[in-house]
Amino acid sequence: MALYITDACINCDVCEPACPNQAIHMGELIYEIDPARCTECVGHFDEPQCQAVCPVECCLPDPARPESEAELLAKLERLKLEPVQ
Repeated sequence: MALYITDACINCDVCEPACPNQAIHMGELIYEIDPARCTECVGHFDEPQCQAVCPVECCLPDPARPESEAELLAKLERLKLEPVQ
């Protein structure tokens, strides 16, 4: 499942550069994760990097977006085909 960032976010700026899929961006008040780009780092790392670096543990699995590992890997393959922006 994609991850999301709770309102406990302190805008410390460590999660955005840690994301290998560029799924994290600054929102209106806190950082946000684009669920269309979040693969929980499957295919890149053993654990989600935003969770690994977050000092307040506000990057959580989004229960509204359940995805299997196979679905996350398929999403990663789709992302690899997108043009670089």
